[in-house]
Amino acid sequence: MISYVTLDGYIDTTPETDTGTTVRFDLIHSPDHLDPTDPDAYEQVYACTTDHPTAAGLVLHHAKLGDLLRVTGTLTEPDTPGTPPRLRVHTIDILNVAPLTTVSGTVLERYGNYIVIFDADRTEVPVFTTAGHWVGEATAPESIGHLIRAFENTYRP
Repeated sequence: MISYVTLDGYIDTTPETDTGTTVRFDLIHSPDHLDPTDPDAYEQVYACTTDHPTAAGLVLHHAKLGDLLRVTGTLTEPDTPGTPPRLRVHTIDILNVAPLTTVSGTVLERYGNYIVIFDADRTEVPVFTTAGHWVGEATAPESIGHLIRAFENTYRP
């Protein structure tokens, strides 16, 4: 099944090309309203490609990991179960840029609407919303998802 869609999502992989004309990248789309009955299944990864010169140039030279994009294109189901749907991108707009990703050995990483701060000297991981609201501190990196789900179930951002 092929359909024409417009999605907002975050760049999840560094855009790459081997020919100079076709660019590939992954996009993570988070719906506006999360399903409280299935909190682990709300984000969808899309395997994106584009060979439109304007879109390819924008994603290769101006967009970076974590930027929020609006993409339009044709969506096709994956050939293999367990692989992401394919999105052939026709247009790209940068809606919001990601914050600085590295500060003095500290790494900031974006998870949808959340920013997490990894520090090699600490096991705890502070978590904020992209708007700057405190979410909490995960006791270890593997508990970040639990902290975010608890925050969303309590405050419904």
